[in-house]
Amino acid sequence: MDEQRAVKRLKEGDIGGLAALVQHYQTEAIETAYLVTHDLTLAEDVVQDAFLQVYRYCASYDMSRPFRPWFMRSVVHAAVKAAEQATRTMALDTPVAGDEITLGDLLLDPAPGPDRIVEQAELQAALEAALLRLSPEQRAAVVLRYYLDLGDDDISEQLSCTTSTVRWRLHAARKQLRQWLYHLSPAQLR
Repeated sequence: MDEQRAVKRLKEGDIGGLAALVQHYQTEAIETAYLVTHDLTLAEDVVQDAFLQVYRYCASYDMSRPFRPWFMRSVVHAAVKAAEQATRTMALDTPVAGDEITLGDLLLDPAPGPDRIVEQAELQAALEAALLRLSPEQRAAVVLRYYLDLGDDDISEQLSCTTSTVRWRLHAARKQLRQWLYHLSPAQLR
């Protein structure tokens, strides 16, 4: 049975017209909905609802227009709405990046708590005190490398010295800082 005849039968109240439309378009509609939702169960629900809408509103369907584009447009629209709603109601333990990270992990408050703020302030104070104990040349090399992210050549140009002198100053400064800051926990040095 062609779609126009099936729609005409449906408009006349014959449920057999809907059955013919379901048989003809169900697979294509589910595939289309699945491409939007990426969830087979949700896609099947969307298509079932779309066919129910055809049954409910067949009286308003314009018989001069082809059925397939009208129906598939409603399937796509319903699939988009369903996918958006499913995204908003995703469970907190649903994996979002492989099997390791869940939505709940992503929702953790990224702002540090009061204890972390105190640790960071203590670390900052210890680091500043240690930097002040370095010679001005070593301190300048450390600042240019680790705070301004410059390479050896740029640092040597800034400090008017050779790159080997820059490397030596950085090596000596790291060694000295390690000695002065050894008492800090590895977690504080993150």
